[in-house]
Amino acid sequence: MRFPALAFALSLAVSNVGAQDLPPGVFAGGRSLADATAGTYAVDPAHAAVVVRVSHIGYSWSVFRFDEVAGKLVWDQATPDKSTLSVTVKTKSITSNVAGFAADLAGDQFLKSGTYPEATFVSTSFRQTDAMHGKVEGQFTLMGRTKPLTLDVELVGAGKGFFGKPRLGVQARGSFNPQDYGMMPLLGDAMQIVVDVEFEREP
Repeated sequence: MRFPALAFALSLAVSNVGAQDLPPGVFAGGRSLADATAGTYAVDPAHAAVVVRVSHIGYSWSVFRFDEVAGKLVWDQATPDKSTLSVTVKTKSITSNVAGFAADLAGDQFLKSGTYPEATFVSTSFRQTDAMHGKVEGQFTLMGRTKPLTLDVELVGAGKGFFGKPRLGVQARGSFNPQDYGMMPLLGDAMQIVVDVEFEREP
């Protein structure tokens, strides 16, 4: 998204502007799959984040965010189980509120982003469970190892989007065992993943 459009979106986020007040060409999302038109969609990197929650040796959850996300969704509105999804996350884009820790996490002790710069998810099946929810199963690759991963997905909104480009947004949640990917046992039995993302339909 170009800067003026991003600035506009931010101004909406911090205001009480209603759908009826939007300028021409800008449409609010609706909470219905009927508004998610079929087509090929790309991740909007300005509205995408992957958050990982990791047990802090049993005391709390440490939260880390990956900011560089790309991907493609081929959405089949008539037959959702024929849809496909592929997502790539740059492992070096991890952030932490602990000074200097993000560099450690991206380094050789943890994610080894120099050797394994990307984590990927490629869907193998879509299953709609109700009007707003579904499950997406796929193959998750991290640090050179690939294992099955299931994401529980909720539709956040879909609609005509901005300036003739339809959008849809979802939240997806899943978990994985870090030891399956060669990480140290200190990190606990399961890491939780929360993905918030908007997709914009390609022409």
